[in-house]
Amino acid sequence: MHKMAEPAALAAIAAQNQGKFWQMHDALFAAGTITKESIQTAAVSTGLNMEQFNKDVANPATKQKLYKDMADAKKADITGTPTLFINGHRVKNRSPQAMQELINREMEARK
Repeated sequence: MHKMAEPAALAAIAAQNQGKFWQMHDALFAAGTITKESIQTAAVSTGLNMEQFNKDVANPATKQKLYKDMADAKKADITGTPTLFINGHRVKNRSPQAMQELINREMEARK
């Protein structure tokens, strides 16, 4: 976790409230260095209603959602992103071949 991880996550949740999570996600990653200014720039470039965005970022319910997500991640032993799961199994080998083998095994098990 870096010092701007929480503000960026709160911004992503606030964008999600306006149906633009992935657009905000992409804008934040494109920014490179995350700062208060780059978060605001990303929100504007995403086309968010800035009044609502700023309210949602400051809303205690947004922080509660983030903390619940963090607790769920800790419970699932997720320590970073991205973490991939296929049918509940953590993907350790991310090669296309290994992931396809895991998918095939899971598909066979469901037959």
